[in-house]
Amino acid sequence: MKRLDMRTILSAWTLIIFFTTGCAKAQRQQPELENVRTYYNQGTAYYNKGQYDKAISDFNKAIELNPKSDDAYYNRGLAYYNKGQYDTAISDFNKAIELNPKSDDAYINRGLTYYNKGQFDRTISDYTKAIELNPAYVDAYTNRGYVYYNKGQFDRAISDYTKAIELNPAYVDAYTNRGYVYYKKAQFDQAISDFNKAIELNPGYVDAYHCRGAAYYYKKEYDKAWDDVEKVQALGGQVHPEILKRLREASGRGR
Repeated sequence: MKRLDMRTILSAWTLIIFFTTGCAKAQRQQPELENVRTYYNQGTAYYNKGQYDKAISDFNKAIELNPKSDDAYYNRGLAYYNKGQYDTAISDFNKAIELNPKSDDAYINRGLTYYNKGQFDRTISDYTKAIELNPAYVDAYTNRGYVYYNKGQFDRAISDYTKAIELNPAYVDAYTNRGYVYYKKAQFDQAISDFNKAIELNPGYVDAYHCRGAAYYYKKEYDKAWDDVEKVQALGGQVHPEILKRLREASGRGR
C-alpha cells in the first residue's frame, strides 16, 4: 500500500501547491485483513481522481478495521484538506501524529492546514518539528521561510531559503523567494542575483523576470527593466500595471 504525499511549496510571489501521488513511501505492514488493504487502495485511487468524498468513505472503512493505521488517518486528512474542511483535516493529522510521532509529512501538512487558517505561529511550530525529524526536508525550510516572510521576519525567511538552496542548489522557487525577500528589504543587487539564478535554472520562469524587472526599476536601470517587461510579455505573462506606469514615467518611454 502506498501513502499519499502532498508536497507543498509556498512562494513569495505566488502560492504554488504540488500534489505528488503514489509516493514511493510504502505504508508499514501491520497484521491486518485483506479488506483493509482493499479499502486503503480504493481510497488512494479515488483521492488521485479528486473524488474526495469516496476516498474519505474508503479511508473510514480502513480505519474501522485498523484503528492504528496512521497512514489512513493521514491520507483522510489530505482528502479533508482538499475539501477545505481544515479543522477535520487537522484532527486527522493529530491522530496520525499520535500514532506515529516521527511522521514529518503529517507535521508539514498539518502546518499547511494551519497556514490556511491564518495560524502562522502554529504553522512555524509544525514546520520546525518536521525539520527536527528530517533536517534534509527542503520544502519544510521553503515553507517556513514563506511564513516568516508573511510575519515580516525577513532575515529568518532568508535564512530558511538559504538552507533550502544549500540542500538543493537547483531549487528554482527557493532562489525566487529569497530574491523577493531581498527585494522587499530594498537589497536589489542581492535580489537580482537570485532572480538571475532562477532564470538560469528555468529560462521560462515568468515570475523571476517580473521580479527582476521591478528590481531594475528601483535601481533606475530602466533599459534592463524594459527588457524584462518585454520578456514577461513574450512569455505570455502580465506585468503589474503600476510597475508599467512608473516605468513609463521614469524612463520617458511609452511602450
